[in-house]
Amino acid sequence: MLQKRARMPEAFQPGEIQDVIVRDLRKYNDSRGSLIELFRQDELAAEFFPAMAYLSLTKPGVTRGPHEHVDQADLFCFLGPSNFKLRMWDNRSDSSTFGNVMTLVIGEDDPKAVLIPQGIVHAYQNVGFLDGMVINCPNRLYMGEERREPIDEIRREDDPNTRFRMDD
Repeated sequence: MLQKRARMPEAFQPGEIQDVIVRDLRKYNDSRGSLIELFRQDELAAEFFPAMAYLSLTKPGVTRGPHEHVDQADLFCFLGPSNFKLRMWDNRSDSSTFGNVMTLVIGEDDPKAVLIPQGIVHAYQNVGFLDGMVINCPNRLYMGEERREPIDEIRREDDPNTRFRMDD
């Protein structure tokens, strides 16, 4: 686990977050079924190109996070079959949106890809009634080459006094 950052805003205020990219995931349908593009090189800066991909299933009511990464950016794809509340807190003291909190409800009813750069605390909660699927295409390998490096994650969910909460 990595060290916590020293400075935090007095309070988080709702607002957009610099460098977060939210993109619609369009479904292309034909007689065979459907297709959704998750990642395109012509829509993302090279520094955010995926190094790996994984899929997670989250049960209804369950929250993953909050946590942040020192070096890794996440490219989450929320497709369904459930909906998620995604919350992001700009904890980067050098950001023009430092102290902003941004909340989206996305997934089955509004499929999105969301790029979350390093330093932004983030969490998502399945707010639907079915197990929900999320695909992540981070720009760094989990635990580095051959899983030999420390995990790039500052976990906030284990702190009972955390300011990073999903409840409104």
